[in-house]
Amino acid sequence: MPDGPIRIALFGPESTGKSRLAERLALHFGEPWAPEFVRAFWDARAGRIVAADLAEIARGQIAAEEAAAARARRVMFSDTDLLTNVLWADLLFPGHCPAWVRAEADVRAKRYSLYLFCDTDLPFEPDPQRCFPDPAGRERGRRLWWETLEVRALPRRRIHGDWAQREAQAIAAVSGLIEP
Repeated sequence: MPDGPIRIALFGPESTGKSRLAERLALHFGEPWAPEFVRAFWDARAGRIVAADLAEIARGQIAAEEAAAARARRVMFSDTDLLTNVLWADLLFPGHCPAWVRAEADVRAKRYSLYLFCDTDLPFEPDPQRCFPDPAGRERGRRLWWETLEVRALPRRRIHGDWAQREAQAIAAVSGLIEP
């Protein structure tokens, strides 16, 4: 493909099944996926992330996405994207998101053919990397992530329901893009 593979981002707040769905889609379509870089970064730092790490985290996310895109034949899946890095930077380190990360997130978002918005209707699964387990926090995240797509008019499909429904919805949405 002259412009590279179709890019699909799994998007949404924490504990909505993005990682699991990215891996399942990659398996179903026989294509690569980019894991969320910050998870490994967190583990390597024993959970100690500071504002000064934001640029390195962004570079790692970009590298993971590009590595997956380089391996793809038709489509690649990204477990989150740089817009999510910006959202978390603003939530956890207000005023510290590097300007280049914010600008690059907007540029890169336009390269994605589809955002699969994973809704918060699954039960919250505790994880040391998660911050907002309460219903109000989950709803706030839901609104913030959805509005991020809306304000940029990015192509999006809401993925919701149980795991079987989510997977079926996602497969149908991706199939609509890659199959004639």
